[in-house]
Amino acid sequence: MDDVKFGSYEKEDVTFLLKDLSGIDLEGSAEIREKQVQNGRHYSETLPIEEKPSDEYMDLFWSLLGSSKMEVALLTGIVAEQIYKTKGKNTVLVSLARAGTPVGVLIKRYIECKYGASLPHYSISIIRGRGVDENAILHILDQHKGREIQFIDGWTGKGAISRELQKSCMEICEQYGIHLDDNIAVLADPGHCSTLYGTREDFLLPSACLNSTVSGLISRTVLNEDYIKKGDFHGAKYYKEFEDIDVSADFVEIISREFPAVYSLAEKGLSREMAEDQLADFKGMDTVNKIASEFAFKNINLIKPGVGETTRVLLRRVPWKILIKDFNNPYIEHIQLLAKVKGVELVHYPDMDYACCGLIKQIKG
Repeated sequence: MDDVKFGSYEKEDVTFLLKDLSGIDLEGSAEIREKQVQNGRHYSETLPIEEKPSDEYMDLFWSLLGSSKMEVALLTGIVAEQIYKTKGKNTVLVSLARAGTPVGVLIKRYIECKYGASLPHYSISIIRGRGVDENAILHILDQHKGREIQFIDGWTGKGAISRELQKSCMEICEQYGIHLDDNIAVLADPGHCSTLYGTREDFLLPSACLNSTVSGLISRTVLNEDYIKKGDFHGAKYYKEFEDIDVSADFVEIISREFPAVYSLAEKGLSREMAEDQLADFKGMDTVNKIASEFAFKNINLIKPGVGETTRVLLRRVPWKILIKDFNNPYIEHIQLLAKVKGVELVHYPDMDYACCGLIKQIKG
């Protein structure tokens, strides 16, 4: 399992530890996949169909990126400062594909830009219900003996991935005697699932608006035993057909240019975050349980709180309703546009900690 260039990022930015499944037909319509998943098939065995974003939607993306680039740079700096001040040059950055990958690239670049330290950065798979890619973890530890891993993701929702990583790290410790830090660094932690974050506001990372075209043209990760054997990394596809609309490099470059301007602000922000209560109490689950009760959901996996997760519901699931805390929130303009295009009902729901929440349609049989 040698490191092979995969994805559209520069090789210096990230190494994907993923098996290339590009030649395999894994996609299915949202409706077919939703029925399969809700009837027991694991979501990681297939892929959603990725569609080219409309011109109107891309205009919204660029507008959002332009207005929020300084804030994204600042949040990146706050998180990067925490990582570097606690773990230093002995760190290996490990982002969770794929939402974590652009953030991992940004954190790597910030540390290199400010401190002149080029930290190794890998992107690996973690799958709800199946855990982190153990082969990838062992490979990283073998390549960087004595170094400490720092896991990275984009944001938190209700904390499913955080709990999945905690469980996986415990199993790795029991099996190999390897102690891993299971705290995921995120730019936005509205679910209170981490103690290493930039903000706990339900802030929209512009990268959350798009799929592969802002994540190195990599698909969601796949764990299907027909293609992934015992010694393999988890898999993914490279979407070559989207190369002409790939904005992965543009996203990183635009935000990275703001780093020098936020150095002092990031250190002040770091002091503020460190002084605040950083307890990871997963309080976002209170909102999820309340919504489950009010809307008669037996499966909380169909409730996706937070602006990032709601976006995912609209892009690749079968949405039923979208709950909105404040319709004037600028972070949810793209949510309202996607809902309009797909004919999904928007419901005013002010009593929640999140900016919005996506409810997936419950499908019978």
